[in-house]
Amino acid sequence: MTISHKAFRKDFCPTFEKHRDLQLNIPFVAKKNSSRKSGEAKNLPTYPGPNKMRDCYCTVNLDQEEVFRTKIVEKSLCPFYGEDFYCEIPRSFRHLSFYVFDRDVFRRDSIIGKVAIRKEDLPKYHNRDTWFQLQHVDADSEVQGKVHLELRLSEVITDSGIVCHKLATRILECQGLPIVNGQCDPYATVTLAGPYRSEAKKTKVKKKTNNPQFDEVFYFEVTRPCSYSRKSHFDFEEEDVDKLEIRVDLWNASNLKFGDEFLGELRIPLKVLRQCSPYEAWYFLQPRDNGSKSLKPGDLGSLRLNVVYTEDHVFSSDYYGPLRDLLLRSADVEPVSASAAHILGEVCREKQEAAVPLVRLLLHYGRVVPFICAIASAEVRRTQDPNTIFRGNSLTSKCIDETMKLAGMQYLHDTLKPTIEEICQSHKSCEIDPVRLKEHESLESNMENLRQYVDRIFNVITKSGVSCPTVMCDIFFSLREAAAKRFQDDLDVRYTAVSSFIFLRFFAPAILSPNLFQLTPHHTDPQTSRTLTLVSKTIQTLGSLSKSKSASFKESYMAAFYEFFNEQKYADAVKNFLDLISSSGRRDPKSVQQPILLKEGFMIKRAQGRKRFGMKNFKKRWFRLTNHEFTYQKNKGDPPLCSIPIENILAVETLEEESFKMKNMFQVIQPERALYIQANNCVEAKAWIDILTKVSQCNQKRLTVYHPSAYLNGHWLCCRASSDTATGCTPCTGGLPANIQLDIDGDRETERISSLFSLYMSRLEKMQEACGSRSVYDGPEQEEYSTFIIDDPQETYKTLRQVIAGVGALEQEHAQYKRDKFKKTKYGSQEHPIGDKTPLLHACAHRDLTRLHPLLPASPQGAPHWRQELPELHQAAI
Repeated sequence: MTISHKAFRKDFCPTFEKHRDLQLNIPFVAKKNSSRKSGEAKNLPTYPGPNKMRDCYCTVNLDQEEVFRTKIVEKSLCPFYGEDFYCEIPRSFRHLSFYVFDRDVFRRDSIIGKVAIRKEDLPKYHNRDTWFQLQHVDADSEVQGKVHLELRLSEVITDSGIVCHKLATRILECQGLPIVNGQCDPYATVTLAGPYRSEAKKTKVKKKTNNPQFDEVFYFEVTRPCSYSRKSHFDFEEEDVDKLEIRVDLWNASNLKFGDEFLGELRIPLKVLRQCSPYEAWYFLQPRDNGSKSLKPGDLGSLRLNVVYTEDHVFSSDYYGPLRDLLLRSADVEPVSASAAHILGEVCREKQEAAVPLVRLLLHYGRVVPFICAIASAEVRRTQDPNTIFRGNSLTSKCIDETMKLAGMQYLHDTLKPTIEEICQSHKSCEIDPVRLKEHESLESNMENLRQYVDRIFNVITKSGVSCPTVMCDIFFSLREAAAKRFQDDLDVRYTAVSSFIFLRFFAPAILSPNLFQLTPHHTDPQTSRTLTLVSKTIQTLGSLSKSKSASFKESYMAAFYEFFNEQKYADAVKNFLDLISSSGRRDPKSVQQPILLKEGFMIKRAQGRKRFGMKNFKKRWFRLTNHEFTYQKNKGDPPLCSIPIENILAVETLEEESFKMKNMFQVIQPERALYIQANNCVEAKAWIDILTKVSQCNQKRLTVYHPSAYLNGHWLCCRASSDTATGCTPCTGGLPANIQLDIDGDRETERISSLFSLYMSRLEKMQEACGSRSVYDGPEQEEYSTFIIDDPQETYKTLRQVIAGVGALEQEHAQYKRDKFKKTKYGSQEHPIGDKTPLLHACAHRDLTRLHPLLPASPQGAPHWRQELPELHQAAI
């Protein structure tokens, strides 16, 4: 499962962006015992019935918002999910949560337990399998959101001359409250509590919003002993203050018989006013202590997760100029081993971590083909045996793999997806291993089923050459020419050099694990998985063009099955296909453009007002986007109710929540009207906005300004303009790349490369030493230097010096940014509410106590000393 988060920060540095990537590979294994077998699940609580089995599924939530749901594993107390999920998170979050549910056909699904990982704890579990104990879930612990609160203590003299003190508590607003059962009608209760008193007051209910604006003030009389007389300043007894606190509880007004739902609370001791009155701050809502600590979490089992969390802090393009230019020139450096891009592959522990940002950066700037051609030619020159060409995990192999993954994903879907879906739905038995055959199965019938599937997939692959992306064909052409030139006596090497990628590393893995390539939404069932394994093995062998086919299989039953395909027509078809995708001067891929499905799914849309009369209500529809049009219909497969040509999309922008009191809404702006749509969650909304923006980016009539709110009751809610054709009041968001296949931020990839160089700085320095050693010494090389490929020590040393200088300059900029950010951070501000540990973690990292002063909210009397106030504020929040 992969989730990426992108957040913009413009408060301290106008050209700075923050990108967070959260990559999760989640086997979703639930267990009770301490077994560590991969993919094993054991002993979820039994169902209280005669069957005792459960139908379980798991959800992924950002705080309380569900963004992903796994398939249901039926009749099991040991579910294995093995799900992978990728998305970009468009907002900040506090917890990444995983809920295990038991499906109930007749009632609401019940929650078995949950795992909640705080955002600041995600790096602890970076890229390793971890077992998490499932925790009990109760309504009082499911909280999210923050509250803006102001406290003021005033001195009042009564008619009798007695001095009393009144506390004014102002609830200004809340943000990010959870949506409960599809709605949120929040209100707050404010209670002044002490050992002998509890006085509560309540705000008005705010309908249909999870960001309510209350702005209500409540007054409480703070009781004083009779000894108090008129005073000119505050001087109340410390023990009185210690006994009183303000408690704010947030509730969702519900019409259900079970009563209102608890949304969270915060408790503030009045002693915070001792040195600072009035006191104003933002607080994170906290769970309510209901005595559930005695429950044993071990009774619920465990969940196995693999989390990869990275955070990229990206400056504007001009900061990356020197390093980026150095990387983009890599293809022109002679020899290529002395280039910055090749050096990155040499110093990284795994070639894959270097290949991913390199390929994305080079693709973004159109330099991936010349670079791969250069490193492929260099690798071919070092290869001695044509049978081992491109078979290792070299930088060349990893770069081509990543290029095929990015540029060829749509091609892969168009080629394989229909047949893969049919195999998954038909459930025909294809087992040909006599040992695995079931009693009622026929070996001959299974072989025929498998042969038909192999034939179908083989035919669609070999006939798809005309659709192969141009960038892949250009790379294959360079591989073919380099291999044929190096091994002139081997007539087949020009085919095997290409087939080792297109069959072995592209089609065969996609057939074997279709969910990893988004060909299926979930892991396939065991029988289908076995069928796809057998198909993948056969296709891989057909594409390899090996001279001894039977020897390619370890299993005798596979060798026997392959006799069906031991005909020359199959080898000829493979060669024709490889010739087509690796030849120069291919046809223009845009000359015949068929509709390509880009995205589809259910969303809720508001009537567009195409009819003069009728209610503009909200309805659930199936939306479908191709590179030609954007349509919606009542259900999947029905005739379209509305079709919007891509050239008629003038802009795609978010819609402010206040328009319809609904979250995750966006608008597709057309020449005459706007289509208002609500996605299922924030991740889906961003995905739709991104793909719609990309596919319509080249439209000549795209807008530069738009209305961020809806046109209701005769005016625009944002600018109050009365004409429905009034020009927009807000600039449209920045453009995205027009290429609908790739959404790459070149600056972000350069930052990642810089981070890798910084991480492996010691190896860069070792490589410098190796260059110096080879320049002055011709004897036996030291073992620690032998791992580096250095063809020209002087040129390599020159590049290394430039890389180290560029990375060092970027590190200085990041250090300065962090210092500036830390100075301006205020604990209790909207960006860092009390309860957020981020400022505290920064404080510990800097180890400069004198800088903690600006963390506290400013006051007319001046901020209190941090040593006295900060622990109290922290205690009040936690």
